[in-house]
Amino acid sequence: MFDLFYMLPALQQAGIFIHLHCFDYGRGKQDELLQYCEAVDYYPRNRGHKGISSRLPYIVASRNNNELLNKLLEDEAPILMHGIHCTFLLNDERFRHRKCWVRLHNTEYIYYHHLAKHTRSWMKKIYYEVESRLLKKYEKRIANRAGFLAVSEKEVAIYQKQFSCKQIQHLPVFLPDWSVTGAAGMGNYCFYHGDLQVPSNEKAAIHLLTQVFNRVKIPLVIAGRNPSEYLISLAHRQPHTCLVANPSDLEMEDMIARAHVHIFPLFNPTGIQLKWLHALYHGRHIVVQSQLVEQHPLAAACYSAANTEAMASLITQLYHQPFTEEERAGREKLLKELFNPSKQAAQLIAAIFS
Repeated sequence: MFDLFYMLPALQQAGIFIHLHCFDYGRGKQDELLQYCEAVDYYPRNRGHKGISSRLPYIVASRNNNELLNKLLEDEAPILMHGIHCTFLLNDERFRHRKCWVRLHNTEYIYYHHLAKHTRSWMKKIYYEVESRLLKKYEKRIANRAGFLAVSEKEVAIYQKQFSCKQIQHLPVFLPDWSVTGAAGMGNYCFYHGDLQVPSNEKAAIHLLTQVFNRVKIPLVIAGRNPSEYLISLAHRQPHTCLVANPSDLEMEDMIARAHVHIFPLFNPTGIQLKWLHALYHGRHIVVQSQLVEQHPLAAACYSAANTEAMASLITQLYHQPFTEEERAGREKLLKELFNPSKQAAQLIAAIFS
């Protein structure tokens, strides 16, 4: 939702009138959206057995809504579907000649495969793997029923190579009006953060605690939502590691600003990690796994490690190395070139209305 929320004002400022259709999961109507949209309509999602299909992935089948489809048929406006989740209409013959575009968050079948690989729950493992197989067939089936706008070049390459997608381009994720605030000098600790109830994020935190910071005796702070009791216990077994559960936004911003080395192990190699971009704007040194920055324009702003040993060595080196004003200025230049809301909106408009 982050990408969509900041896409809306960029499109509005470019003169586009938006009719937003969204599924309500119990949060209710969001009046703030009316600042950017001509109208906002809400629809229920088909939860549980009502959303199960033998042919379609659950994330797609559970968003089948006749009221939504009928409203979309009332005019000929182009349709932008945010995520594979919202593409049910591509299976409807009535939309075959409509201008349809999909905002591609990641390659969903790969994302779900990695969720299956890293979860410790057998029930979830079965669900994620079944969903991954359905998604692979589904993504291939719809790859040429719409145009696609991917958040990373990696997804562009996958869709072209695996699914023979003919109409796909890279459109960077829309961000708020951030400026680079990482202060020159020294921070206080190494930092990893994320939604810790997501299996791949928990696996990354466990990996850091058991494979990296068991050998690197440098302070590590882990922070994030809903960590398991096992992860909390593991984080407090060593005197130089700790975990902060469910910090407020203000607390999280403060921890990011005080950290000296931000670490991003990679256990789900799809899409774009917003926490990584956030750290690039507001943090100091960034250490990532090599796969995250392969052929990425922001690779020059990070230090990359191919394996655990290299990551441990890099962390040790950077923890004693000041973050310089030159590094900050170079990062700011890179980020300004890649993330420009008005330029991104112009690209999106050119694609949709071409």
